[in-house]
Order: sequence, then structure tokens, then C-alpha cells
Amino acid sequence: MAAGSVTVLMGAKGDPAKGKEVFEQCAVCHNADSDEKKMGPGLKGLFKKDKLGNGKTANEANIRAQIDDGGNGMPPYKDILDDQQKDDLIAYLKTL
Repeated sequence: MAAGSVTVLMGAKGDPAKGKEVFEQCAVCHNADSDEKKMGPGLKGLFKKDKLGNGKTANEANIRAQIDDGGNGMPPYKDILDDQQKDDLIAYLKTL
């Protein structure tokens, strides 16, 4: 089994401190400290919301898909952020 598979099976999560650094590029369009819209929606309490702006459930898989695919004016980050950066970013978003 590949090391990456073991990480997934163990449920290893990202590092919120590193995720905060990754978020700096997101902060151009998103507020981290409020849910007020900037260019994109404010992300405070993101994981406490019932639904995302696209109507999907606010869970890790759907948020990762939004990061990967972008949409509604947001560029896709699938090829910009690696999997660890996305794990770190999601860990940080969970702290908001």
C-alpha cells in the first residue's frame, strides 16, 4: 500500500497553521473573520453552515471540490495547490 493510502486510512488531517498561510491567497477574495461577502463569500463558520453558496452540504468533500474546481467567479485551484496544501487549508477553514 502506498504511503498516501495509509495517510487517508488513518484520517490524517492538515495543519491549520500552515493552512492559514495558504489562505493568504484566498484572503484577496474571502474574509476569514466574518461571513460578510468580499468578492467571494466570507468564510467564518464555514463548516457550521448547512449549505454552501452552490447549495451543496458544507462538508469537507464539497469544500475540497469547490477549491479544486472553482466556479461562480472563483478560479480552480486543482493545479495550483497540492493535496497537502488543500488538507492544511481545510484544517484552517475548520477553525474559522
